[in-house]
Order: sequence, then structure tokens, then C-alpha cells
Amino acid sequence: MLRFCYNNSMTQITPSNITPLRCAAEFMDMKSSVSGTGNLMEQTEKSFEDMRYWSWSELLMVVKQCQSLLPASESSGVLERCLDSLVGRLSLTCEASPCPSTSSPDSSGVRFSCDTKSTESLKTVFSRATWWFEDLLFLSPVLVEMLGKTMVSRKFDHALLSRFLVYYHKSKLYTVSSSEKCKIVDTVVDMLCILDQSCVSCKSLFEIHRVALNLKITKSSRNKLESMIGSQLEQATLDNLLVSSPYGTNYLYDVNLVLRLFKAFLRGGLCQASAMRLNKVASLMDLYIAEVAPDPYLKPSKFLALITVLPESARDSYDEVYRAVDMYLEVHSGLSEEEKTKICCALKYEKLSAETCIHISQNKKFPSKTVAQALISQQLKLKSLLHSTSNTNSCTGSPCRAIEVGNATKKDKESEEQVVLYAGKLDLPTDNKNLREHLQGMQWRVMELEKVCRKMQSQMAKIMKSRSPSQTHTRSLPRLCS
Repeated sequence: MLRFCYNNSMTQITPSNITPLRCAAEFMDMKSSVSGTGNLMEQTEKSFEDMRYWSWSELLMVVKQCQSLLPASESSGVLERCLDSLVGRLSLTCEASPCPSTSSPDSSGVRFSCDTKSTESLKTVFSRATWWFEDLLFLSPVLVEMLGKTMVSRKFDHALLSRFLVYYHKSKLYTVSSSEKCKIVDTVVDMLCILDQSCVSCKSLFEIHRVALNLKITKSSRNKLESMIGSQLEQATLDNLLVSSPYGTNYLYDVNLVLRLFKAFLRGGLCQASAMRLNKVASLMDLYIAEVAPDPYLKPSKFLALITVLPESARDSYDEVYRAVDMYLEVHSGLSEEEKTKICCALKYEKLSAETCIHISQNKKFPSKTVAQALISQQLKLKSLLHSTSNTNSCTGSPCRAIEVGNATKKDKESEEQVVLYAGKLDLPTDNKNLREHLQGMQWRVMELEKVCRKMQSQMAKIMKSRSPSQTHTRSLPRLCS
């Protein structure tokens, strides 16, 4: 500044001094011309117009100076210009090099856009897209946030930005203090949250979460992180969910965390969650409850919450849930009858296989009323099957076949009433053995009837296939009239 003032407003302005000169000119309010010569503000402004000719290293040097001169460099507009120029260059280089894949954030991240026969290694191509990651590790969390927002506003590739944020998070954590770690995690989570979630790796989110467990990050960042994980929970694995319980708790795994993640998944809306996603998440939960069921310190209320957190429609079968409940009751043999009944009521007996129902009838750990309810549910399912078969056969089959199905339905109804009467009159605490033997015999009969129904349906399908449409209509008309 002295050289400028005492050398007829002449001084050499280069990338190495333009940032402090501009900040000083702003501070000294050097706007007015002196003796008809240009002022320092005007000269630095002209030098900024040549920014596009700076080399990459010169641009990084100016950004470093801006970082050391905050907040003056931000208020003067220098930092905004530098970040905008930096993002512009990165966008150009990413367009010139093979495009990063946005289809799978967990993939190595590159596809060949031109020459499919290229022998260039995937690693080399990927390095072309991520060459700048190491260069920007000097940025503070504040500048990373500003850079990220600039990239988003410039429509920069979200998948590549996501990878940079994860890389920045991993690289910086080894060299900073605990308070700095919290700032880094908060910044990275806030930036990932504004990106397209399909471009954010679920695996990376869990890695960030494991680091955050040992840090005092803000509650807002923790909620955002759990919400992002929940939104793509179908991509998670069992190992991701097996997080040790917080200090001071007896149970083995952090069940409360898992419940929050599954609730976050449901907050996305069941309408938006496809049947495939729901099934995947339900299978993941079944694996988890099987893993935590042997924990002797897991409370019945928490175990029940894990079973019921997902809607019934998420599972096609409750066989895996039954196995977990069986294990839990075996480990927690001291539960009261009421607690056992509450847990068993979470099972949807109509979604249990016949083999599982037989196992229940032999399982002395389950309350007797629960066993009776399982068999009654199976009988109702069979009744519905026989009823639908009977309706189909009444229009297309022979009279003898219709009578046969009708008799089977009638017998099934009588069997159902017999089970209900037996369960109602029986002294359950004293006659458990007799009830189980009776129910087991009834269940075998249910399985035999199911086989008959399947055989009848197969035969009717063959008959329908062999008939012509006109024959079917002619033979059905008298029966419909009668």
C-alpha cells in the first residue's frame, strides 16, 4: 500500500498479493482517484478480471489467502469470486473427463462414455474425476460449506460432491482436535443433506454415524444423519445396525437407534415405499431381532417394539419372527404369562406356514391360548381357500366335485367350531398337554386338506384349458339358471 501511495499509484498486483491488497483497500476506503490516476480498488478489480488466466496452483493460493483473511475476504467479495472460479474449472474438467456414475454412489464411480473398448483401467479413469480431492483438503469446514453450496447452485454433479465430502471427512479426522471433528461432521452432514439422496452412499452414512457416536455433534445434525440413513435403509446390512449400546446401559446393542432408523424410513411415507423396499427392510429387521433375541438384558417392551415397528404389510411371512420370539422366550424364561402373551400377540398367525404352526403346537414355551389362536387362524385360512375353490368349481366343475368341496368346507367349519369349543372349555393351566396333542392332530388334518385343495385346483385348471369357450358357456348356463 505504501509503494502504491508513494509511487504514483503504481504497484505490481499478482495472485500472491491481490487478496490482501483488496482487503486493505476496502479497509482504507481507497476508492477515490488521486491526481487523475487509478485508485487501488480499481486496479485490483482489473486484476480480478484476469482470474481466468491464473493457473490452478495460483487459484488455490488465492483461496488459501481468503481463508486466512476471513471475514474481510468474504465481505469484500473476493472469496465468492474465487470459489465461483474454482467450481467453474472443476465443472469443465469433469465434463472433459469420463463422467462419474451417479447410478450407484457405492460403486467405484466411473463409466466409459465414448470408447467402450478402452483398455484404460477403472482406477485411472476414476482418478481423473477425483484428482482435486487432495488439493482441497486445506479448506476449513466453513469454506467447505461455502464451496458445497456454490457447487449445488452451479448444478455440479451431486455424486462427485458427495464423494468429496466423504473423502474430506475421512482425511481430516486424523489430524484435528475433538472440537474440530465435531465441526467437520456437522458441516459434512449438513451438506450431504441438501444433495440428491440417491447420490449419497448408505455405507458412507453409516461410517460417518459411527464416528459421530463418539462426538458431541449437534442434535440437528444427528437427526439429519439418522433421517438420511432411514431414507435408504433397504441398502443397509445387519452389520450396519449392530451398534453397541450407549455407555451406562446393560443391553448389548443400541435398540433405540435401530427403532429411530426404521421410524425414519416410515416417515418417508408408505405410499412412496414400494413393496420390494418394504420386504427388504422387513427382512433386515427379522435378521436384527434374531441377533438381539438372545440378549438376556433386552426388555420385553423393546423386543416387542422391534417386532411391531413395521406394518403388517411389510412381511409376507412371520416364520422368521416366530423363530426370534421362540429364542427370546427360551432365554427369558422368567417372563410372566402376561408378558409372554403380549409378545406372542405380535405374531400374525395367518402369515405363518403350516410347519411353523405344528412347531407352535409342540412348543411348551408358548401360552396355550396362543397355540389355540394359531391353529384357529390356520383353519380360517383353509376355510377361505376351500370357499374360493368351491365357488370356482360351482361354475366350471362337475356336480360331484362341487359336493365334495362343499363337504370339505362343512367339515372344516365343524373342525373350527370344535377347536373353539375345546379351547373355551378346557382348563388351560392343567390340561396343556391334552390341548397340544389335540391341536397337533387337527393341524395334520389341515395340511392334508390343503394338499387336496391344491390337487383339485390343478385338475380344474386342466379341465378349463381343454374346453372351448362355447362349451363352457353352454354347460354353465343350466346351472346358472337353476
